[in-house]
Amino acid sequence: MPGAAPLFGPLADAGVAVETVSTLKTVPDVAVPGKPVTITGAGLPKSKDVRLVWMTANVRWVLDPKADSVDYIGRKVDKIGVALANTQTDASGAFKASFRVPKDFGGLHDIFAVVDGKQVAKGGFLLERTVRMTPTRGPVGTPIKVTVVGMGSPTYESVGAVLYDNKFAGAISANTTRGVSVFTIRASGGVGTHWIEVAGSSHTVPYLNMQQSPVPWTDGHRLAFRVTADKGAPKPSVEQPKAVTATIAERTTLQNANLAAGAAASAQLSSTSGPILSKTTLSAGGLSAGQPYVVQWASVVGNRVNCTGQCWNFVNEVVGNGVAGADGTARADIKVPDGLGGWHAVQVVQGGQVKAQTSYFVKRTFVSIPKTVKAGRPFIVELKGVGWTQLDNTVAVTYDNAYVGYACGFNSNGYVRIQLFATGNKGTHLIDLYPLLYTQQPAYPYPQLGMVPLLGFAMDAPGLGAGYDLPAFRLAIKVV
Repeated sequence: MPGAAPLFGPLADAGVAVETVSTLKTVPDVAVPGKPVTITGAGLPKSKDVRLVWMTANVRWVLDPKADSVDYIGRKVDKIGVALANTQTDASGAFKASFRVPKDFGGLHDIFAVVDGKQVAKGGFLLERTVRMTPTRGPVGTPIKVTVVGMGSPTYESVGAVLYDNKFAGAISANTTRGVSVFTIRASGGVGTHWIEVAGSSHTVPYLNMQQSPVPWTDGHRLAFRVTADKGAPKPSVEQPKAVTATIAERTTLQNANLAAGAAASAQLSSTSGPILSKTTLSAGGLSAGQPYVVQWASVVGNRVNCTGQCWNFVNEVVGNGVAGADGTARADIKVPDGLGGWHAVQVVQGGQVKAQTSYFVKRTFVSIPKTVKAGRPFIVELKGVGWTQLDNTVAVTYDNAYVGYACGFNSNGYVRIQLFATGNKGTHLIDLYPLLYTQQPAYPYPQLGMVPLLGFAMDAPGLGAGYDLPAFRLAIKVV
């Protein structure tokens, strides 16, 4: 991710443990990144080169891309050692070295003193978690930026739960950002002090007695925000995720599975993403000269409810046609269908065979929300372009920073009508729609962060690596 800290040194072998291992001493043994630390050892082999190795991890999301979907499996942690410092023992077998706390995952880190490939001493260091926010006061609807540094890589330390006035707002993670989570929520509630808590969480929701757990250093951090006024409902807005380069190409676009054997044609689009009803132009080459062709849009029909066996099928909609030129080229103007969002295959077909294929991402779009609702009355929020994979078939909904549920767009062909009720005191109330990982069908043994708002979606979400551009929608109503 842009801005994420790189590894602070080269990968290093932590060596093989010897029968008797000495103890290293770090002073201090708890601190935040950047702080100076002194480490000492004694009783080691004399006059020897010593490499100090800091144990950490690389963490990645695990997806299962298929021709007709992408499943969310969970996360993979690969433990690694990084060279922290090099020093030498004196004639008595002692050493003293200094380093600064790396920018790394938080929590407990082993430190090994390695001599001639052997772990001759071991110590530990706790990289402390910190939470800060800005601003600390403002009217209803004020965006509050929260920065968490020092989230861990092991399961019980890798997730945080966010509460607003003791209401569960959603979850955060920091797998691809080496322990740093930056997210935004908005100030809600009446004039006065409101509390934002980043709570310890092992399984997405808050772990309320974290002090008694094996990882008490992940205990909650509580910050006060003062709401100064209600200046009316802010206009709808969209928060986009960070722009990143996708790391995998398999995006539920049939993965070229249906291409004719030996097909040498190619196809490109003038633009590769946009909302429904957008326009793009397809250019193809290598087709059979002078032969008719059709351009078809591949989507799916079905749902995940009580799903066994084949639960959805591909459907193809013709969005262009013509005759290939004498040089085997073709050009067609395409209008994106009003249907499911996410990645779709755009195929050029000749003689009943798919000769070329490319892909297009249909973005989610906000349609409508009423400006004013009478207290106790229902109202509807509308979206289009919701997808069908486990990454993008749902949205999570919060009302005044309280998670109230999710809405799905698969069965309704990407069109979502979220049914809500106007509650609370007269005045402004906030509705936020976040990306959500649908983990029920299919269900895997332990997919963290399932079925809750991903508050940190902009920097750490599994879909980013597959090119899924999933935003948050910031909405509001006035209750009268």
